[in-house]
Amino acid sequence: MDKQEKPDQQEKPDAAAQASDARPVLEGPDIARVLTRIAHEIVERAKGADDVVLLGIPTRGVFLAQRLAAKLEQITDGKMPVGSLDITMYRDDLRMHPPRALARTEIPGDGIDGRLVILVDDVLFSGRTIRAALDALNDIGRPRAVQLAVLVDRGHRELPIRADYVGKNLPTSLRETVKVLLAEEDGRDTVLLGAKPTP
Repeated sequence: MDKQEKPDQQEKPDAAAQASDARPVLEGPDIARVLTRIAHEIVERAKGADDVVLLGIPTRGVFLAQRLAAKLEQITDGKMPVGSLDITMYRDDLRMHPPRALARTEIPGDGIDGRLVILVDDVLFSGRTIRAALDALNDIGRPRAVQLAVLVDRGHRELPIRADYVGKNLPTSLRETVKVLLAEEDGRDTVLLGAKPTP
């Protein structure tokens, strides 16, 4: 974002105005449906969910992981371990941004050693967030396997990373933005596709 905005550029739409131009590609009921589908896919691929641990990547990945855990508990009638994985200090762009508040890493009860860990995030883009998550995970324990569940895969990968469970594949251009809003953080559930804000 250009911090040296000139006074004579007031006619330029602000972030709120540009967000209003975004169109919804998923609404609340759609998000609920795709999470239900992903939960069933996890149970099928894992032949149950006995050794599954869900770890959400803050912020919205944590809420998605909690919702996914609730759906898995409905399907399996068992308790689903769910936690969060802070990747802040593992990001490869850390030195390029101002200091940011650390999120919390919360690993459920029995840890992750020997378990199937499913990382949960809202949008898969370049793959760099997931690479950071794998590095963070490596410092915590040794899972049996690691899988990835995302609400939206928008493409444009920069690293050889793919999701095992995808709510919606959404082809995008680099001039577009994908914004996930969730009720726990934003007051409503929707996925918005819009133009990248003009600097």
